[in-house]
Amino acid sequence: MRVMRTTLVRRFGGPEVLEIATVADPEPGPGQVRVRVAGAAVNKIDISTRNGALAQAGLLAPAPQTYLGWDVSGQVDALGPGASRFTSGDAVVGLRDVLSAGGTQADYVVLDESAVAPAPTTVSLVEAAALPLMALTADRSLRLAGLHRGQTVLVTGAGGGVGGVVLQLAALRGIRTIAVADDERLVRDLGATDFVPRKVFSPAAVRRLAPGGVDAVIDAAVVGVPAHEALRGGGTFVALVAPFAPPPLRATTVIVQEVFADGGRLAELAALVDAGRITLRIQETLPLADIAVAHELTAKGGLRGKLVLSPGLLP
Repeated sequence: MRVMRTTLVRRFGGPEVLEIATVADPEPGPGQVRVRVAGAAVNKIDISTRNGALAQAGLLAPAPQTYLGWDVSGQVDALGPGASRFTSGDAVVGLRDVLSAGGTQADYVVLDESAVAPAPTTVSLVEAAALPLMALTADRSLRLAGLHRGQTVLVTGAGGGVGGVVLQLAALRGIRTIAVADDERLVRDLGATDFVPRKVFSPAAVRRLAPGGVDAVIDAAVVGVPAHEALRGGGTFVALVAPFAPPPLRATTVIVQEVFADGGRLAELAALVDAGRITLRIQETLPLADIAVAHELTAKGGLRGKLVLSPGLLP
C-alpha cells in the first residue's frame, strides 16, 4: 500500500493543532482523477476551518478529523473509470468540492474531473495553485452582481486576491470600479477606475464619486453595513461571508456568493492568465512542513500575494 502526507486537524484551535499525517494514497473513483500536488494555496477559509469558525457556523460537518486545502495545481497521476478529459501527466488546476473526502494540502488529491482544468502555461505550475478559489470566487461574485457595461461596482478589499481579480475582470467587461484598499498604485495597476483609501472609507466618500450610490457592491473585505450604505436603492450587494451579510434595505438585493468547483469556467480563467488579463500574485512558496508558518502569516494579514504550499514531489 502506497502512503502519502496530508494536513489535518483533529481538534480546533491555533496553528499548534495542525498535523501532517501519513495516510493511504487516495484512489480515483468513477469520473475522477488523482492529482500529484505541485502547489496548494493557503486561504483565509483554511484559518476558519482550523480554528472552528466554519464548524461553529454550521458549514462543516462533524468528523474525527478535518482535512485542509481547497485549490490545487499539479499533474494528473491516475484516472478513475470513465474519466476521459485528461491523461496521465497533464498539468492541471482544480478546486476541491466541499463534500470531497480529502484536502489539497497533501501529496496527492482526488477530484472529480469536472472540477479540473488545464493549468495556465505562462506561470509556473506551483504558482498556478493561486488561481482556482480566488478567481472562481471573483468571477462568480461579479456575475451575481448582474452589472452591464458602464455601471459601477464598489469593491472592498480590492488589494486582496479576490478583490484584485474582480478589478481585472470588471475592466475587461467595461464596468467602472471604485476600489477600497490601502495601496492606490496597486489597485490602479489592476484596473481600478476610482480609489478610496481604506482608512478613510465611508459611504459618503463613495457617494461623492458615485452620486446616488453605486449599482453593486462586492464586499471582499467583509465590511458589511457601511458598504451597503454606499449602494443605490434597488442595487445588488454580494457578500462573501454569510454571517456578515447586511439586511436588504431600500429594495436592494443581498446575495451570498458560494463558490463551487467548475472546471469549464476555470479553464476560461486560466486562459485569461495566459492572455495577461489576470495576474497571479504570489508572496512566497513554502514546503508542506511549514503549514503552521503559512497559517500564522495568513492570519496576520498584510501579504502582497498568496502563500503556496508545495510538497516538492514533482521534478
